[in-house]
Amino acid sequence: MKPWWLHWRPTLHYLMQTEAHVYALAISACVLLSFYPFVMVMMSLCRDVLHWPAASRAIFLGLEDFFAGEQGDFLVRNISALGVPKLHFTSMFLLLFTANGIFEPLEVALNRAWGVTTNRSYVKNQLVSLGLIFACGGLALLSLILTGLSSQLLSGGGAFGSEMIAWLERFFFKLAALPVSILSLFLIYWLLPNRKVDPRRVAPIAIIVGLILESLKYVNLLLAPVLAAKFNKEYAFFQHSVTILVLSFVAALIVLAGAHFAASHVKETAPEEPGGGGVLGLQ
Repeated sequence: MKPWWLHWRPTLHYLMQTEAHVYALAISACVLLSFYPFVMVMMSLCRDVLHWPAASRAIFLGLEDFFAGEQGDFLVRNISALGVPKLHFTSMFLLLFTANGIFEPLEVALNRAWGVTTNRSYVKNQLVSLGLIFACGGLALLSLILTGLSSQLLSGGGAFGSEMIAWLERFFFKLAALPVSILSLFLIYWLLPNRKVDPRRVAPIAIIVGLILESLKYVNLLLAPVLAAKFNKEYAFFQHSVTILVLSFVAALIVLAGAHFAASHVKETAPEEPGGGGVLGLQ
């Protein structure tokens, strides 16, 4: 049996290749484009559909959790100041169109990891992406609802001080967000490649990658002051966009590394299955 570090050697070599960086940069650029519309639509849903202020506050908790320090404060402060527009078709279309772009380079990258040479057509990719957007967006909304419910219960109990309530709100947010992130990763690893993928093969990888991404938040918390000073000096008022781009780039590399690791170990034990069904049986 090979030592555990030898199993990761091909994946580390993959991360050093230009191809992986190109895919990660394309994914992070699409994340930057879809970030603001996604936040606006989610806040509109919480306000205009759910009529639940606690769920809206959970979105701010999420922003402060993902973006540490001044970056998170800047986003929360400015989104609160700008206000949330009414939910309408244009914003929904913008969200779906820009979010679909995330899954285009991601599908190509996952196909390459699995050794699939034929990508879906543009239309089929958009349909698969649409299904994943609704699935992952629904999971994100469920996380917000659970966080809002816990926040409402804590606020109504009156047994804790304000600082303890704030700490517990963050705790329950992480408790709800981590399984949602892992499940979203599982759906992407399982359904997005243009081939049949055994869900049992990718489920452990989704858990590992989800935990690594959660750990990345604490690394970002430590590095946030240094990064903020550097980006402010080099990019001035573009610093917040650059922060989103850089964090998304690192997260995309981690997601691609998980896909490569899962694919390389499946190849060692089983032959490739041609042209999988994916979502809705599309190839």
